[in-house]
Amino acid sequence: MKKDTHPQYFKAKAVCSCGNTFEIGATVSDYRLEICSNCHPMYTGKMKMVDTAGRLDRFKMRLEKAQTKEKTN
Repeated sequence: MKKDTHPQYFKAKAVCSCGNTFEIGATVSDYRLEICSNCHPMYTGKMKMVDTAGRLDRFKMRLEKAQTKEKTN
């Protein structure tokens, strides 16, 4: 490898919002995750709503506007 062209590689600590922690290889020293294999619905078999940044609320507002517009027409 050439010197000073590649980023530094760390054994990073990944911390999920569910509290699960594990070690990964990365170019940053630690990661903060919203969801991991310990709490992801595909792996756990439990249905769970994961709403980041209010996406679900924005969708519901658009849906309500569309339904009221149809009723007035």
